[in-house]
Amino acid sequence: MPRTSDQLDRARLPVHVAIIMDGNRRWAKKRGLPSLAGHKAGVDSVHAVVRAASRAGIKVLSIYAFSTENWKRSKLEVSALMFLLKRTIVSYADELDREGIRLVLSGRIDELPKSAGEALRAAEARLAANEGMVLNIALNYGGRQEIVDAANKALAAGVKKLDEKTFASFLYAPGLPDPDLLVRTSGELRVSNFLLWQTAYAEFYVTDTLWPDFREEEFMKALLAYQERERRRGT
Repeated sequence: MPRTSDQLDRARLPVHVAIIMDGNRRWAKKRGLPSLAGHKAGVDSVHAVVRAASRAGIKVLSIYAFSTENWKRSKLEVSALMFLLKRTIVSYADELDREGIRLVLSGRIDELPKSAGEALRAAEARLAANEGMVLNIALNYGGRQEIVDAANKALAAGVKKLDEKTFASFLYAPGLPDPDLLVRTSGELRVSNFLLWQTAYAEFYVTDTLWPDFREEEFMKALLAYQERERRRGT
């Protein structure tokens, strides 16, 4: 039976859901298509899941769009990804605005190609006053790099002694709560350098579904699985 939002206990939703979107290239390979076709199909899944999360009542959705390690891919694929990223965010800003979604960018955005970085920052500024769900997109992102960058920011600010709260204030998106649920598609059992500091107590949900096939029903399965667990946070 298809999972729907009507089955959710609205009082027990995760506040923040983070997703490692994996499987675009495998999805394309299975169909004899170029990698870019998988990435384009993955964009459709982003649209579907963002819409589903917002309407379900999720407060923050973080998605891992491009890691610092992804630069190691072929120049052709990286160039195509940057073009797709820019085109997507420019066209997607209208829909996000209609849904009242606020955009936050996490990562070394200034190191992206200039045109892509400027388009992303413009969209972030345009949507900054929205009061609905926060869509946190991790781009040119690495969890270890974020921790190093936070430590360097703290040093530059002259901080003499750090505690967890102070350190967290130097992360890329310091105003966001830590993820309650981390979803990984394509069946891989690793965190891939994503939100290493923030996911210390997150519940993990892994599905064999490749990201381009991960739509609203799959997202609802993840939320329902989360609601079946008892969170103990180390106790």
